[in-house]
Amino acid sequence: MFTADGKPSDDDPREHRARLGDERVTLTESLRCQRLTLEMKCAGLSAEAMARRSVEPSTMSLLGLVRHLAEMERATFRVLLAGQDVPRLFCSETDRDGDWDGAVPDPRVVAEAWNAWRAEADFATRFVAEAPSLDITADDPLNQHGSGGGPMSLREALVGMIGEYARHMGHADLLRERIDGRLGQ
Repeated sequence: MFTADGKPSDDDPREHRARLGDERVTLTESLRCQRLTLEMKCAGLSAEAMARRSVEPSTMSLLGLVRHLAEMERATFRVLLAGQDVPRLFCSETDRDGDWDGAVPDPRVVAEAWNAWRAEADFATRFVAEAPSLDITADDPLNQHGSGGGPMSLREALVGMIGEYARHMGHADLLRERIDGRLGQ
């Protein structure tokens, strides 16, 4: 949400959420708000603006962030926790930074990124809602998800994903400001 005074706005969907919930509600609402922030930071931008890089030599862009976060959602919820054997979305063994490198100013690439991100966020939302407990675990032997190399609970995965978004929303603030000067609250 962009406001002239930087104060909360009544039309900001992040301001109207479940409060005083249990642990699952608290974690899922926090992640939902991070996801909404990503959408709001990218709202109204052209493909060219979405793909605009920060400063050289960085390949970071808002479009790259959408693609990267789709990869992170997929790797955490679909692959690690649900155990699905699915390929990566934008990266490969030969292009480990495909999420960033492939973020080019093409409306089809932007649409593909948003579709992938929404599909992964929707899957994760359903997975978490249907999980019998936040204590379910998956094995992360190579420490690809911050487990320290071993079992990781759904609870830990949610906290990790919230942290992943939070780090990148700071980047999104700077990228958006560079594009058109808009500041978020």
